[in-house]
Amino acid sequence: MKFLIVDDDFDSRKLLQKILHPFGYVDIAVDGEEGVEAFRAACKEGEPYDLVCLDILMPNMDGQKALREIREVERELLGEACRHAKVIMISGLDDNREVHDAFFLGDATSYIVKPIRKQLLLEEIAALGLTLAPLSE
Repeated sequence: MKFLIVDDDFDSRKLLQKILHPFGYVDIAVDGEEGVEAFRAACKEGEPYDLVCLDILMPNMDGQKALREIREVERELLGEACRHAKVIMISGLDDNREVHDAFFLGDATSYIVKPIRKQLLLEEIAALGLTLAPLSE
């Protein structure tokens, strides 16, 4: 499984990486622009991400705009019938407008409010239909 974590907060990135690392390959981006570029590069290499964990409030490009651009990259490089990456929006904001925008404007697949809790994240990933199996060493 291949994961992309996009978050400007070091502690959040570190926690997400620690949770996801046993289940696959994890890339990190520190803002929306870097996240979109990482996503584009993975698609061009024919190895798109299975899951993107995307913070909403970030410098340079916020998570909402990054999500819309990620969906555009999928259409552009993988075609309309492509398998969309699962995207979990992660934010300190428990705001109805942010949730609405994430789902209806950006086509997010899930939304989690910080603080990130391991069990909740793993349950959410399973609910999205992704099977998390520990990598053999």
